[in-house]
Amino acid sequence: MIAIERYEHVDAFLAVAGGFLAAREAEHNLLLGICSTLQVRAWPFDELPDLLVVRSGPAIVLAAIRTPPYNLVLSEVDEPRALSALAGALADLNLPGVVGPKGHAGTFAEHWCRAAGHRPYLAIAERIFRLTAVQPPPKPTGRLRLAGPDDRAILIDWFEAFGREALPADSPPLDSDLVDRRIAQGGIYLWDDAGPVSLAAVGARTPNGARVGPVYTPPELRGRGYASACVAGASQAQLDAGLTYVFLFTDLANPTANHIYQAIGYEPVRDVDSWRFAG
Repeated sequence: MIAIERYEHVDAFLAVAGGFLAAREAEHNLLLGICSTLQVRAWPFDELPDLLVVRSGPAIVLAAIRTPPYNLVLSEVDEPRALSALAGALADLNLPGVVGPKGHAGTFAEHWCRAAGHRPYLAIAERIFRLTAVQPPPKPTGRLRLAGPDDRAILIDWFEAFGREALPADSPPLDSDLVDRRIAQGGIYLWDDAGPVSLAAVGARTPNGARVGPVYTPPELRGRGYASACVAGASQAQLDAGLTYVFLFTDLANPTANHIYQAIGYEPVRDVDSWRFAG
């Protein structure tokens, strides 16, 4: 029998689903990162998140988080029937889309859109990577440094440029408070060559790791090794701080980025798809 449980508080959700998620930490780094964020700050939007657990009998077979206005995020799925059950339970909600393991996300999208009268389309095909040791790339001119308050204006410009370039056109606009929080937390690294030339943000903590993203270099400064050096340095800083893993997502349509990350030690773990729903 399939049963769906909803939780309002992240600590209660993790008390139930934390072990299920942590057993596949790389695959679930997005979900775990959302949880760590919810633990340290209040949700800034009017509609609160839904924290969902699906069971088959006593066993957890799926976990999901809905964070309005963002996509539903799915875990790995240990019982295929859980996808149709969850889609039916959420059919009355206004979901913009779903992110999850390749195959499972598409199946959920089909079930939900059939029930809700929408049409699914694949927005981004991505891949999760995991790093445990950095392979230092050739070092370009310049140095790695943490971003500070004086960098705020250029960081907002670059975060917005990243969104225009890498995210679906109907994605929510940038919350500038996110940039301020990451600066305050020491979570944005810059490669500086007589001024900022590339950024790599780090956050979304998991039990033993953190996720890199976004990574951005202005088009006119690409091809000089800045992004490789920035990501490598930011990743090494996480390992030096005692973390075991560093994760990131790549767009499979960007072969250059996929090559760069693998060259510095990132290894592929799982393909994930981002589906959007059209009315």
